[in-house]
Amino acid sequence: MEVDQKLDACGLACPLPLLKAKQALNKLDSGLVLEVTCTDPGSVRDFEVFARQSGNELLRQNESEGQYTHWLKKA
Repeated sequence: MEVDQKLDACGLACPLPLLKAKQALNKLDSGLVLEVTCTDPGSVRDFEVFARQSGNELLRQNESEGQYTHWLKKA
């Protein structure tokens, strides 16, 4: 998957990973992909809800050894 910007939100607690992702998405052009890496297990649900409500596309989510990665495509 081609990623246009990466955001490291590891160590941040809810809702900071999502807030940082929103800020990063606001700076991206439509159609670009943001990769967010964080350690907050609640981020899985947060990003699913955010994608539904914002119109941005949640392309994929992955969990590996307590690290959660989310790929969002800007609407």
